[in-house]
Amino acid sequence: MSSMRHRAPWTPWLYLTPALVVLGGLLLYPVYQLGLISLFRYTQAQVSGGEPTAFRGFGNYADLFSDGQFWQVLLATVVFAAACVGSTLAVGCALAVLLTRVRAVPRLALMLAALGAWATPAVTGSTVWLLLFDPDFGPVNRILGLGDHSWTYGRYSAFLLVLLEVVWCSFPFVMVTVYAGIRAVPSEVLEAAALDGASQWRIWRSVLAPMLRPILTVVTIQSVIWDFKVFTQIYVMTGGGGIAGQNLVLNVYAYQKAFASSQYGLGSAIGVVTLLILLVVTLVYLRLLRREGEEL
Repeated sequence: MSSMRHRAPWTPWLYLTPALVVLGGLLLYPVYQLGLISLFRYTQAQVSGGEPTAFRGFGNYADLFSDGQFWQVLLATVVFAAACVGSTLAVGCALAVLLTRVRAVPRLALMLAALGAWATPAVTGSTVWLLLFDPDFGPVNRILGLGDHSWTYGRYSAFLLVLLEVVWCSFPFVMVTVYAGIRAVPSEVLEAAALDGASQWRIWRSVLAPMLRPILTVVTIQSVIWDFKVFTQIYVMTGGGGIAGQNLVLNVYAYQKAFASSQYGLGSAIGVVTLLILLVVTLVYLRLLRREGEEL
């Protein structure tokens, strides 16, 4: 019995070792290589072996932070991610409340439709949305009477189109998670609020939202992480960042610098900056989870 008690603390780590090894190979090594390349002048000439690789230290980061386009892209990424997160939460929470109000058959139909959107690959979903909003053959322009209006030509209309697609493929996670949380709320609490004359909006704001705060915190932080690193939708729907780069976000900007311009060191520096921003968000997420766990 004493030997089992002595070995028990190590047992979870033994089970986790295979997963940690796989994650180390799939995550740690690429991150190490990303950080390493960001410290060198690494262009197509170095890739082909024509010129020696030169150590630049933080030179790539100095070039990046002195480039006005980087700050414009960073601001656009933050604003776009915030708009996506806010819209996703609003649609997901509204549909979660709707699920509690409809009968079984409409609820099942809505759930299946949402899961279909969730399961659709990003490339496929982006292509379908482009076809729907196509200026020549898309049904949306005909229904709205917009003629041959091109949604991807203007900066804001292109961002709006991508935002709609991101919300479409992201809201099911919020909807299902919040719906599960609402189902866990005692029905007596909601009935008491309704008897007191509270409207549906007041019930959500004063009763459900405070009780669902841990769940809302989780879906918000995860949505921030997902929407901040959007790449596929922007790249596919705006043709690689829009006209003259008007729809660039950080991930697409890094791709253009690294592969389109063959500035792999600078592209890696952008990737490191993005990683650090998401790491800060993740740490905030873990801290909030820990705090919510302590309060529960």
